[in-house]
Amino acid sequence: METPKPRVAVHKFSSCDGCQLALLNLGEDLLTLAERVELVHFAEAGPLDPDTEVDVAFVEGSVSTPEDIERIQHIRQHSRLLIAIGACATAGGIQALRNGADGAQWIAQIYSHPEAISSLAQSTPIASHVKVDFELWGCPVSGVQMLAVVNSLLLGVAPRDNADKVCTECKRNGYPCVMVSRGIACMGPVTRAGCGALCPGLGRDCYGCYGPAENANTDALAAQFASLGLTPLDIVQRFQSINSQAPVFLAAADKLRMRGDG
Repeated sequence: METPKPRVAVHKFSSCDGCQLALLNLGEDLLTLAERVELVHFAEAGPLDPDTEVDVAFVEGSVSTPEDIERIQHIRQHSRLLIAIGACATAGGIQALRNGADGAQWIAQIYSHPEAISSLAQSTPIASHVKVDFELWGCPVSGVQMLAVVNSLLLGVAPRDNADKVCTECKRNGYPCVMVSRGIACMGPVTRAGCGALCPGLGRDCYGCYGPAENANTDALAAQFASLGLTPLDIVQRFQSINSQAPVFLAAADKLRMRGDG
């Protein structure tokens, strides 16, 4: 008797779809993967069955509306494993930049009928509402990351959490440090690897799209940024960007504000 294929779903919340596209862009590798699993829900690719029971649910996007809260709880109840993918799902994403502002005021200024907008006061990561079994950071995540996670699960082992720093990827690839060689303020020393040091490889600074690395020394980096001439507000904004609600980056920004620096 043939063993049933693991049932997989990909769900979208408030996001840009970039992480789903990373999976779609795998091309032939995705077709091979589809032979090993049963994709029962993936709106971006075609299958639609959001309420079915699954072995693995990948969730892209942040929780931003009252409906989102109910939906993520429903998904959690019907999923054996739930994996949050991308900056929106792991740290609120770009839309979480509104968390420190008066959202109601913004809505009133933009929409002629603000009463028609149903939005939570804050954009929050998936783990703020339900148990998450694994988080895959990045904005967007890469298809290679997604494939590695699925392959690990198919082999019955825990996915590897790559919490190394971008600096390690620069060294492996032979890229000169843009902060040392060019005096460019770079988030690489506190940002987790996974992108292949894409920006430093092009002579640009890392801006932290893969979230905080393990043992991130944000105090030392803030001091280094100051020595390079960044204003206190500039430094706060470096930490309050794509992954603004990641606890390590949020604490770094709050510490600067408490000192009156930001």
